[in-house]
Amino acid sequence: MIDGVRVIRLTRHVDERGFLMEILRSDAPHFVGFGQAYITTCEPQPDGPVVKAWHKHGKQTDHFCLLRGKAKIGLFDDRDGSPTRGEAQTVILGGGNDLLVQIPPGIWHGFMPLGFEPACILNLPTETYNHDDPDEERAPWDAFPVQWEVESR
Repeated sequence: MIDGVRVIRLTRHVDERGFLMEILRSDAPHFVGFGQAYITTCEPQPDGPVVKAWHKHGKQTDHFCLLRGKAKIGLFDDRDGSPTRGEAQTVILGGGNDLLVQIPPGIWHGFMPLGFEPACILNLPTETYNHDDPDEERAPWDAFPVQWEVESR
């Protein structure tokens, strides 16, 4: 596990009408702050998955929660002085795996859909997006050692 990344199991409260699932509360021990909420999707393609990677933030903490589909989140740590510098991590969301992935500043991250439907992710970042001065650095999809395909086991 990459230092500072938190994977929080979420609880579905299910009854005959459907379910309710709390994603992030301001009184949770892992709550950092709130900047905005947005949804991002990644569409599967006939010739293979689309990968939305890589980017990282200098100040912002992201909170990813899958709303629809199934996804693989890729993470890579290249922070100076980090005890997990050079480590990669993946987290699978969906298929009953209800998680909140907290991604601290400085961690490269991205995602891809798994299966044949779009992956729809809710992000609750701690900062609002600044169009004039984005808190974002980008790298090519293949810059870090994460397997961006379905892994046979």
